[in-house]
Amino acid sequence: MTRHHVQTTNAPATDERFDVSLRGVGVDTETRCDHWHNEVDVVALRFACCETYYPCFECHAETADHDPKQWPRNRFDEAAVLCGVCQTEITAEAYLDCDDTCPDCGVSFNPGCREHRNLYFEL
Repeated sequence: MTRHHVQTTNAPATDERFDVSLRGVGVDTETRCDHWHNEVDVVALRFACCETYYPCFECHAETADHDPKQWPRNRFDEAAVLCGVCQTEITAEAYLDCDDTCPDCGVSFNPGCREHRNLYFEL
């Protein structure tokens, strides 16, 4: 997987632990946040509105100064998901087609996230 450093003007990285711009509330080293913090809550999703990764839509709502915009269908071939364990960026297409595991390191993702994919992706 190719890593892309994402620069944004309105959303600096949470801290230097991540290679990408990532914001959230109470983010740990594997991208769990105050809202979603079970062992399998290890993804961050890139929002098209600001090109910034957030662990969840609630983190975006609490820390961004704008409304969220879903990742557009015509960009599903671009990195839109970050594995919090190995920090590999995953395309939207690969994430939506995966079996709830990281295609790079094999860590399990929360299968419950399938229930709210519409918050993150144009489906």
